[in-house]
Parts: sequence; structure tokens; C-alpha cells
Amino acid sequence: MRPIRWAAFAAVSFALFACSLTADDGIWLLNKFPKQAVEKKYGVEVTDDLLNRLQLASVRVLASGSIVSPSGLLFTNHHVASECVQQLSSKEHDYMRDGFQSASEADEKRCPGLDAEVLLSIDDVTPQIAGNIAAKVPASEVNATRKANIARVEKECMGRTGNRCQVVTLYSGGQYHLYRYKRYDDVRLVFAPEFAAAAFGGDIDNFTYPRYCLDITFLRLYENGKPAQTPDYLRWSKEGVKEGDLVFVPGNPASTGRLDTLAQLEFFRDTSYPLIHARLGSLIETLKTYSAENAENKRVAADNLSSQQNSYKAYTGFLSGLRDVQLMSAKAAEEKRLREAVNADPSMRESFGPAWDLIASAYKSFRSDYAPYWLIESQATRGSELFRIARHVVRLAEERKKPNSARLKDYRDSELQGLEATLFAAVPVSPSMETAVIANYLEFLRTTLGANDPTVRAVLAGKSPKEAARGYVSTSRLANVAERKRLAASVNAVRNSKDGMIRLALLIDSRARALRKAYDDRLEAVLTENVSKIAQARFRIRGEADYPDATFTLRISYGKVAGYKDERGRDIPYATDFAGLFNRAKGVEPFQLPARWLGARSSLNLKTPFDFVTTADTHGGNSGSPTVNTKGEIVGILFDGNIESLPNRFIYTDETSRSVHVSAQGIAEALQKVYRANRLLKELGIEQ
Repeated sequence: MRPIRWAAFAAVSFALFACSLTADDGIWLLNKFPKQAVEKKYGVEVTDDLLNRLQLASVRVLASGSIVSPSGLLFTNHHVASECVQQLSSKEHDYMRDGFQSASEADEKRCPGLDAEVLLSIDDVTPQIAGNIAAKVPASEVNATRKANIARVEKECMGRTGNRCQVVTLYSGGQYHLYRYKRYDDVRLVFAPEFAAAAFGGDIDNFTYPRYCLDITFLRLYENGKPAQTPDYLRWSKEGVKEGDLVFVPGNPASTGRLDTLAQLEFFRDTSYPLIHARLGSLIETLKTYSAENAENKRVAADNLSSQQNSYKAYTGFLSGLRDVQLMSAKAAEEKRLREAVNADPSMRESFGPAWDLIASAYKSFRSDYAPYWLIESQATRGSELFRIARHVVRLAEERKKPNSARLKDYRDSELQGLEATLFAAVPVSPSMETAVIANYLEFLRTTLGANDPTVRAVLAGKSPKEAARGYVSTSRLANVAERKRLAASVNAVRNSKDGMIRLALLIDSRARALRKAYDDRLEAVLTENVSKIAQARFRIRGEADYPDATFTLRISYGKVAGYKDERGRDIPYATDFAGLFNRAKGVEPFQLPARWLGARSSLNLKTPFDFVTTADTHGGNSGSPTVNTKGEIVGILFDGNIESLPNRFIYTDETSRSVHVSAQGIAEALQKVYRANRLLKELGIEQ
């Protein structure tokens, strides 16, 4: 990993009282976009018409995507759609290895359990969520009332509109917005390049730049068995992108910690992220060992391994930022200034002054419970399809009998349609990979919690992790969709089941629920109450100059196309080209190009821009976001950030951090001359 330069932070003013126009930071709500700031800096008027088009053409599909034709053509990253590509593949037809291109509409293949959502409207429902909460009641009761209000508002919206409705918590409870979505539950694969081209450079190049990846996939939205009619779509730019251009990036960033307190960041640095990092590293080693056994194992594990490696490298970058003295000093100084401003005002001091200390105390009290909470409740099923299915079957049967407002969040009426679509999808399950992954989980559980932990003793029952995993997987029938449906329909069927994976899920479920309640009551409740107070204090001082942290809902970022100087002072150009790709192709994985690329080399314009970088403020979940020019035309697609950008999760700087995109010019060149994708080119309106 390359060193990250943070010296710039010493010179950067983290002023709380003036909105900076010098940097392109901001993961902005579409209904709160800083039009005046953009016009002042770039001389470009951002119209409501442009923002509305970007909203209605943006899609939430696992991460982000966009509609690029009037017939539901959906544009996203290969690594966003790779689960679909993997699930549709077989030993005989390996679309991850060979790519996929549909010759006609009839050849487009439905992605198992995949859905997509388009945001139709946003409404402020803060009074409905927080307005009827009694004063001076325990934080746990406030939290429960708030969740019941959210469930009620979502259900009422669904009943009134027939759409998918989601209450989004902003500023950790400072505001609540109701997002109404049009949902598509039939999404089909149209085109995907080979994994070797989409992820050229593999884990070695991931989160780096320069890059040479064709990380794209085209899907299609269907309604009633026919391609969806989508009049709101983004057109392909004929000019493409050049250095200095202003671009916009609408998408669904998953989470950031810009407004987190110092106590929260210290908890992430010292407790949470090291555990996550270690778990990911352990799982990666297991998947590598499994993949090395034979070619079929390698095919089966490809998407799982790539996903875990991506997360591992991301957390490596997050930790590097949190362990940087200058970054943490900057966050401490920022917090100190805000607290001083609060304490200088008697009314604010009384209302908001204790919030920081209460948050710190809550984290301290939950520290010893965090590892079991994360391993047994939050992330127990990571990397395992069977375990994920088993937990949902067990909980769906139990939760569905409760009132909607009393259910766990994932099982509310607003979530059920999507959950059942994925749970009852016919997806391939590899018993051998499941055994390896679950054995790794049980071993990590024993190592972390200790052999005498009651859950560890219960799930191992005197066996080794490998023996126990083999027993759970070999006696499970959950690969059969009909069996899942039978069990999920009855609490008694679940409780009396002899299915191995159901038994494993039941063995940990009671403690997992208890840990979740402890998290909700002792940590989440305190956080929601007190972080929202800090947000209110910020509002009084700055108004809405502070954008809320990311929530995996639609936001828009902006920035310019710009190269940078690396840590050695070398100029890194804004774009790579096809010549650089072939120069980097060494003929061995992960720098091995597919045969069709080698055959097309002589016909390609090697000077065509391939990947490029911008200062746009993007994060995990933005993958697949369209990159558009000031006219709202596609000039690229976001797929990554450089390693220097990862600590932007906590503080933004655009000195060396960059978002990485595939250029529209490079995509068109590849579709024309490598893939001969004439049908797709015609639909996109790209001249041939």
C-alpha cells in the first residue's frame, strides 16, 4: 500500500462557520444541492430540470446505476452486477470468464432475485417521526417509539401510493425524509465484458491509479415481461470528457463519518475496524486456499473473493486515516470549536452540551459487547449464501407474526417484497465453498470469543470448526427454494426442522437478538438522541451548510476532471489510454487480456481515453454512478477511488484523492471494435 500524504491537513482550515468554496466536497441531497456555490466556482448554472433528470434516471441496484435508453437499459459496473453474472454462469457457460452479450431481447437473462429502484419523490417527515416523542423518557423508549413511527409512516405511504417507501434518517436523527421509489423486480443481463477486462489488474490495482478497467455492465429493467418504458434517461455524450471539465456524479454512497464525534472515530480505530479487518483477512485466506484447489473452485469463488478483497482494502485505507495523527488532530480541533461555540451560548449549552460525553460513555460501555454483537448478530453470515438464507428463513417465520411496528427493520412491510425476492430466488449454491466459509467463521468465532464462550460451545458441540461446518452444510436442503418457502411459512416448521443450516441459525439466534437489543438500547438509542442534538447545534450555527453523512440513498457530488501529483511529486495524468492498457498487459493474471482484446489491438485507436479521475466526492455505494457533464450527458461511469481517497470517509481533501471513472469514449471504442456490440451501440445512440 502506498503511503498517504496528510501534510495538507496542517494547512487546511476546517472552519465550522464558513462554507468552503475551495474544495469539491459534498455528498449533497438532491433537494438541497448548493447551486449558488457551484455557479460561483465554475460559472455553471445547475437547473432544477437537470437535477430532476438526474434523479429520475438514477437507479439503486445493489449500489448505483443509471437508465440510458427509453427502453429500460440500465448502465452500471461489472463489479456491481458480478453476482448476477456469477449466478447465471455454469461450468459449461462461464460468463465471468468469457463475458456475455445478448443477440436479441429474447436472449437477455433474468438476474436471480435482483431488483432496482428509481427515486420518485422526497418529503420531509421529521414531525411525524420525532414530533410525538415524550420528553424525559429513557433513550431506549425514545428509540422504540421512533422506530414504530418510521414503520407506520412507511406502511401508510405504501398503502397510499403502492410504491416502495423508506424513511431515511439524516444527521443521525436531526431530520427524517420519506423517499418513495418505483421498484423493478425483473432485471435482466444484456452485456458484460470478461472479468479479466472489467477488473484488469485485480486486487493489486484495486484502489489505485492509473487504472485500465472496463468496469461496465448493461442490464435491462422489465415490467410485465416487457422492457420498461423509461422516458427519463441519460443520453451518451458525443464529445466525451477532457481535463478541466465539470462533472456531476449522482448515486447512492453507502456511509461516511464526516459528522462523527471524536469518540466514535476512536472506537472505530481501536475496536470496530481492527476486528472487521481481521475477519476479512481471515475469510480471504480461506477463499484463496479454496480457489487454488481446482479450476471449478476458482470459478465458484471468484465473485465472493473479489468482494471480500475489495472490502479488506477499503478498511485498510479507513484505518490508515484514523491512525494518522494529523487527521485525528484536525477532527479533534473541529470538535473543540463546535463545543466551544455551544458552551458559549447558555441555551445551547443546556440543550446540547452533554451530548459528546454521553456518546463517549455509551461507546465505552458497549466496547466489551461489540465483538460478539458484530460476529453473532451483525455479520454472522458474511461470505455464505446458505447461512444468509437460513437466518432469513428463521427470522421471517418469527417476525411476520408480529405487528409491523414491532418487527426487526429488515422484516417490516416496506422491506418484505425485496427480501422475499432475494430469499426465494433460485441461486446456485456450492456446498464445498459453503463448508469452507462456515468453517472459517466458526474458527474465527472460537479464536475471538474463546472456546468457553456459550455460543462457541453450542455451535461446535465438541467438534472442530471443519467437522461442525461439514455437518451443518451436508444436512441442509436450503438450496431448494420450495423448502425455504415451506419453512419460512411456519414458526413450528422452523423450530422442528432438522436442517443443518436452520439448526445453526437457531443456535445463535437467541443470543444474536439479545445482542441486537443491547446495541439498540445502550448504543443506538444514545447515539440517535445525542448525535441529533449535535446536528441541531450545527444547524443553529451553520444552517444547512453541512450536508448529512451518506445513507445509501440518492446524493449528488460534483468536481472537475483533474490529474494530481503523487507522493513522489510525479504528475499523474487525468486519463489513461488504450496504449497504456496494452503496455501494462503482461500476459499473466491479473494483467492478462482476453484473446478478443489482443485480436482487436490493430483496429483500436490507442490514444482513446480509457479511465480518468475527478475531484468528485464519492464513496462505497457510488459504484456504477453515471458521470455526467453540465448538459446531463454520460461522459463516464464511476467505479473506484484511489488509495488516497479512502480516508475521505472522515475528512474530505482533494489534493491527491480522486474518484476513478471509465470514460464514455473508451467504452464506445471497446463496444465498437472489441465486442462488435452493434445492437447495444444503436440503442445508446453511439455512431458506428
